[in-house]
Amino acid sequence: MNRGMSGRAVAIERVDELAARVEPHDWGFARERARAIATHWQGLVAERPRLFDGRVLLMHRGDVIDEGGKRVLRSAHFETSFSAFIAWRDFGFPGAQVRNCFAMAALRGNDGGFVLAEMGAHTANAGKIYFPAGTPDLDDVVGDALDLEGSVSRELEEETGLAAHEVSLAPGWVIVDAGPRLACMKSAHIDAPARDIAREIESRIARQEDAELRRMHVVRTRGDLVAGRMPDFVLAYLRHMLSA
Repeated sequence: MNRGMSGRAVAIERVDELAARVEPHDWGFARERARAIATHWQGLVAERPRLFDGRVLLMHRGDVIDEGGKRVLRSAHFETSFSAFIAWRDFGFPGAQVRNCFAMAALRGNDGGFVLAEMGAHTANAGKIYFPAGTPDLDDVVGDALDLEGSVSRELEEETGLAAHEVSLAPGWVIVDAGPRLACMKSAHIDAPARDIAREIESRIARQEDAELRRMHVVRTRGDLVAGRMPDFVLAYLRHMLSA
């Protein structure tokens, strides 16, 4: 068990599969705090005009269960606005039921180094350092299912320019349970040293017109961790993997 900067326990476990569904849900926070959400969003946009209030998906139910010899994370997600999600985050995650469940490609080179990204100044997470990822959105919905594995590949290509055929995704997931955040980490390997991967990504994002990433960071040891700029769940995951 790890502990984040807040002192909250962070639990880590491995699962074989994710089974995420999308269904209607009456989120009291978005309904009851609509005026405060709008005011908060106006302030954010005044500082970062390029922010976009799209639609995202949050989780309101989820359990890890045993099914046929496999460990499966079964979850239910609902659609809401990005502005409501950001206000919920910035207001301290009120309400215990709803959680931000998302998938990340834990990018790693053949020398064992992890490759993380620093978010650009115009983004909602400016200056934060974590693996390329995003909150699930409608592009990740297939029928009534939320394709979190597809989200991994989509976000990785959109943010870094790395296509699916350039990255090898390992089976299974590492789930990092950090209170209001539930990170589904998918091991992603490239047959090149981590520093070379970082340089290649930086060359690709330099050619993007509206790049979300600013620069890349390589982590090989605990001494490379940046507390305060790396979220608690990222620190917990990296400490866990580096110890292993």
